[in-house]
Amino acid sequence: MKETIIKVKGMVCGGCENRVQNALKTIDGVENVVANHDTGIVTVTANENVTKNAMEEKIEDIGFEVVKED
Repeated sequence: MKETIIKVKGMVCGGCENRVQNALKTIDGVENVVANHDTGIVTVTANENVTKNAMEEKIEDIGFEVVKED
């Protein structure tokens, strides 16, 4: 298992956290998701086959913005 941290813009409440968590849990191989709207941080625990790109696309598909860090 690996842990991936994704910065997300647009989460403003617990409902937003739930939407992000539920969306990411639909990806095969995702074990656990913790979203925090106060910090804008989503922590995903998944197997090695799940790419960060796939997670970011899923978040953007439901209407949130992923903050890309250089």
